[in-house]
Amino acid sequence: MFWKKAPTQKNSYDKENQIPILKCSICNGEQVAGFKDIHTGKFEEIMFIKNSIDLEEFKQKYGVEALEKEY
Repeated sequence: MFWKKAPTQKNSYDKENQIPILKCSICNGEQVAGFKDIHTGKFEEIMFIKNSIDLEEFKQKYGVEALEKEY
């Protein structure tokens, strides 16, 4: 009745309408990888990046070669 649904993850993104972005916080250095819709500017958070291993995992999982940083 009140079970929590498991988050659904997709292993691809809409390459025509989304771009991979690494959102970085200036004050505390936190980084979040995700995809930004080029039409609306809406950012979809996918993964919290703690170190370079997490970043490489994100790149491999979604087939991304380079991420644009956004502050």
